[in-house]
Amino acid sequence: MSYRICKSIEIENGHLLTKHPDKCRFPHGHTRKVEFVLEADALDDKQMVCDFKIIKDVVGEWLDGFDHALCMNTADPAYQEFKARYGERVIGFDNQDPTTELLARTIFDHTQLALAAYATQSNLRYQLAAGVRLLRVRVWETSSSWAEYRL
Repeated sequence: MSYRICKSIEIENGHLLTKHPDKCRFPHGHTRKVEFVLEADALDDKQMVCDFKIIKDVVGEWLDGFDHALCMNTADPAYQEFKARYGERVIGFDNQDPTTELLARTIFDHTQLALAAYATQSNLRYQLAAGVRLLRVRVWETSSSWAEYRL
């Protein structure tokens, strides 16, 4: 048996899918809800899996880089023009369409590494107990559609 918690963070994010046969090949945006699910076999000394604040501390600033940004395939013919014009607000996905599935994997991979780095620090206000693990990241594209990445 294990305990699980979920922290959600919302961002406004755009993308375009070069390989899509319909409207999604054009720039468009979504109000995305990103869910982080963590689990542990035992609770910490405060009877928590971890404080929700840890998740925000670990990924908040990085995830904010996706807010009001446009994700694009670097192979898209317009990528260089968009990047030159909008700089850091254009996020390249190396020769891949930035689908919600790939966004979920990207966020998962970053969060897993960031949590591991956070756990090595000892003088933090919120401590992350050993054994806490990231179970999944779910990214909602619309209120009825989501993609998830998990180990």
